[in-house]
Order: sequence, then C-alpha cells, then structure tokens
Amino acid sequence: MTLLSNRKSANDIFALLRSNSRRLLLWIPALLFLAVFFFYPLIRIFVFSADLSAFTPETLSLVSSVLGFTFYQAILSLLLTFLLGIPAAILFSRYNFPAKSFLRALTAVPFMLPTVVVAAGFNALLGPRGWVNVMFFPSNPIPFIGTFSAILIAHVFYNTTIVIRIVGNALTHLDPRLEQAARTLGADTTRVWREVTLPLLRGPLLAAGLLVFLFDFTSFGVILLLGGPQFATLEVETYIQVLQFLNLPVAALLTILQLLCTLALSILYSFVVRRTLVPTMPRSPDSRPPKTWRERAFVFTMLILLFIFFVLPLFALPLRSITRLDADRGDRSAVQRGLTADYYTELFVNRRGSIFYVPPVEAARNSLIYAAATVILSLALGAPVASALAHPGRLEKFLDPLLILPLGASAITLGLGFILAFNRLLASPWLVPLAHTLIALPFVIRTLQPALASIPDRLRQAAATLGASPFRVWQAVDWPIVRRAVLSAATFAFTISMGDFGAAILLARPDFPTLPVAIYRFLSQPGGLNYGQAMAMSTILMVITMGSILWIERTRLPGAGEF
Repeated sequence: MTLLSNRKSANDIFALLRSNSRRLLLWIPALLFLAVFFFYPLIRIFVFSADLSAFTPETLSLVSSVLGFTFYQAILSLLLTFLLGIPAAILFSRYNFPAKSFLRALTAVPFMLPTVVVAAGFNALLGPRGWVNVMFFPSNPIPFIGTFSAILIAHVFYNTTIVIRIVGNALTHLDPRLEQAARTLGADTTRVWREVTLPLLRGPLLAAGLLVFLFDFTSFGVILLLGGPQFATLEVETYIQVLQFLNLPVAALLTILQLLCTLALSILYSFVVRRTLVPTMPRSPDSRPPKTWRERAFVFTMLILLFIFFVLPLFALPLRSITRLDADRGDRSAVQRGLTADYYTELFVNRRGSIFYVPPVEAARNSLIYAAATVILSLALGAPVASALAHPGRLEKFLDPLLILPLGASAITLGLGFILAFNRLLASPWLVPLAHTLIALPFVIRTLQPALASIPDRLRQAAATLGASPFRVWQAVDWPIVRRAVLSAATFAFTISMGDFGAAILLARPDFPTLPVAIYRFLSQPGGLNYGQAMAMSTILMVITMGSILWIERTRLPGAGEF
C-alpha cells in the first residue's frame, strides 16, 4: 500500500513537472524578448548613471531644477484636471441630457490620441496660424504655443476622462440610502456632499489623482510640442541631453530618477486601488433630468464648457487641413480664405528636389511598416503567454508581473536604453518596432487572455472525440471564439505603434522617419505650406486612431474595463 502511494506521489510530481515545463515553453519567447530588449537596456542605463565623474555641481543643480519643475507642473495639471473632471463626473453620473452617451465617449477620445495630434489640434485652434488668432486677432495674435498655459490645458484635455470614469463610476454606484438617510435627518445638499458623499469618494479621488499625476509626471510629447525645450521635465531634459549635448551619463541619471518616481507612484496607486472600497448596491443608475434652475444652469454650463474644450480642438484640426488662411506679408489682417486640397496633394511631392528630403507619404509608409511589424511581433509573443494565463498556475502568478514592467518605463526611457545597449545597430530601422512591441505587448496579452479563458474545454473535447486533429480543433473551436479578440489586440498594437512619438524621435533614422516625427518636423519649420502639411498628416493620424478606438470598442468582450 505504501509502495503504491509512493508511486502515485511520484507520478503526480512528474505530471506537475511536465505540465510546468509545457507552460514554461509558452513563456520562453516573451521572457527572452524582455530580457534582451528591456532588462538589458535598463541595466545599461544603470551602468551609465553610475558614472559619477560626469556629475558636476552644475549638473546636480540642473537635475534638481528639472525634478522640481516636473513635480510642479504635474501637481498644477492635476488640480486643474480635478477642477474640470469632478463637475463633469457629477454631470454624467447624476443627470440625463441629450447626446449624453456621445459626449461621454467623446471625452475619452483625447486619452487615446497621439500627442502630436493633440498638439496639432491646439495649434490649429489657438496657434499663431490657428482659427482664433486668424479670425479674431489677425494683427496681434495671442501667444499660446510655447507657453506654460498650453502645457496645462493639454494635460487637462488628455486626462479629464480618467476623473470622469473613476469618480463618475463610484458616484453612479454609490449606495443611495446613505444620502437619503442624511437628508431625512435634515442635511441640505451641501452638507450631504461634504459629510457623506465626499468622504466615501476619498478612495476613488485618490486613485484618479495618482493616475492623472503619473501621466502628467511622465508627459513628454505635450511639453516638447506645445511648451518647448524651455519647459524641461525629466523626459524632455533626457531628450535634450541625448540629442543636443550627447551627455549620456546625465541622461541616464535623469532616466533613473524618472523610473524610481514612476515605480513609487505605481506601487502607491496599486495599494490605493486594493484598499478602496465604496459602499454600493446592485441597482440601475438613478440619473435624472435637471429639475431646478440651478441644476439646469449647471448642466447647461458644463455642456458648453465640455463642448468647447473637447470638440473644438478635434474639429479645428481637419477643418484647418483643408482651409487656406495665408496672411499677406505686408498686412496680417488681409487674409485669403478658401477651401483647398493642396496640403494633402503636397504630401506626395518632393518640391525641393532634395535627396535628403523625405516626403510625408514616405513617413506614412514607414509608420505602416513599423506598425505591421509591431502587430506581428506582439501577437507572436503575446498569444502563447495569453494562452498560459488563461488558466494560471503558480508559474503564471510569479511571471505575470514581469509583463507590466515595460509600462512603468516611458518611451523616452526605452529609447535611451536602446541607444546605450544597441548603439552599433542604430542604423537599423528595426529598433523602432522592437521598442513599440515592448509597449504594445502587455495590452495584447491582456486583450487575448479573457477570450482564451472563455473557451469551454468541453467543446475542444467533443471535437477531439469526433476525430478532429489539434489544428482542426483550433480552426473549428478556438478561432471563432478568439477571432474578435485577436483583431482587437492587433488594433491595439497597430494604434500604439502609429501614434508613438517618444521612442521614434530617438530611434528613427533621419531618412526613415515615422508619421509623428514628420509632423513634429513640419510644425517646427516656418512657412504656411509646412504648417498645412502638418495639419493634413495630423488629420490622417487622428482618423486612423479614432477608427481604431471605435473598432476596439466594438470588438472588446462585454465587461471589459473602461481603458
């Protein structure tokens, strides 16, 4: 009896080892990819940051100043985001009004747009050649681009949806009996909000605040494109030290500070999310039409504000790309207005006849090539891991956190790591899709995992019982179920690659730029034709991104998260 028991135990152990070995095989490609293209570049950054000989008192003063400004602009952006986001969250959670679903969805669009598109949108609306200055202040344009206000407004534009979704969701599902009890005891609306609602929302407010602060803290494209190098955060100064001064040790030190701050914020956010508990009860949302004149005034004011803030920049961009608004050299008030397709036709022309000039259509082609490579790589690496995570064991619980680590590193950090680790391969255009794959891989895995987990084993067993081969089982059972998730994951990877600016501006070869890099170059050059082409390219990128967002929303599984 003891011998049989020992044999059974040994068989169980061997079966467990065989199962873990098969599961480990699914992880090996992704783990090797992370080891070579994430951890090794990260180690190189740490090595360069340890070069203390490059750190003079002037350097340390610069680092201290940049770190202080990074925190300052992130805190101020957070406060302004709350100033708009909390009333908007109350609006969407408590009141019904026409086109509510459309406007709520519209507030989420900026969060997914590439930074160059957002910068181009505000440029088209408020820039020196934008609609506001051309129509109302042609002789004395109001300065906006290159100001600190532009950075703050763009951050609010980007991150307000986070507050709307997190705080609004908590408000919608808050147990109404708590507020009703307070009103029964004689509390007015202000006191109910101050003593009941606000304390219950402390956790969601803190979670939303940390997430908004994290995005503002790691902002790069918004600050470089709308503020300029004079507003140097950790990421912008890293970019300046790499490309302008070639001071890699200082850039590495800035990157390490960025990583440590990002890691601390991420850990704090995870802790807050785990500890946040809002009293809820199963019910349908109790939003209602506004009744009193104060409620109507609040709803009307917020609708006008949200329309101006979210619709006008998105609408100004495509309209500016098909409109000629060229002022005469002698008189800025004399403006030639008219619809034109010249800015789009010029995308295909090398008017300068220079061998060093890259037409915008070539940049678009490069972006499509990079995006296609990113889709192939991220699906090839992510599908096996998602299959293992569909039925996680101890091995998956240990390895799963490794997949999220690249999200804690910004695109500038990844770009600098690639420069330090693969400096001999910088002439290769394939470093860009490799960096994009690092960013896209976690999204691909998280999109595929629930779909693979939803496949019933009984269907596979039934198909195998009827004589189907493993490939036939996959073709007849698995693929019809996961097809939409695969397309959604591919769209995620495609969109991330098409819109990336941080990694591409460091890694893309001058003769092989991406579409966001080309937009940045054209916005930086004088001339109405360059400006118009930047607007046209930004419009194309915006249409691609918004189409991808709509496709992801249509194909994602029910019950998936907001973001």
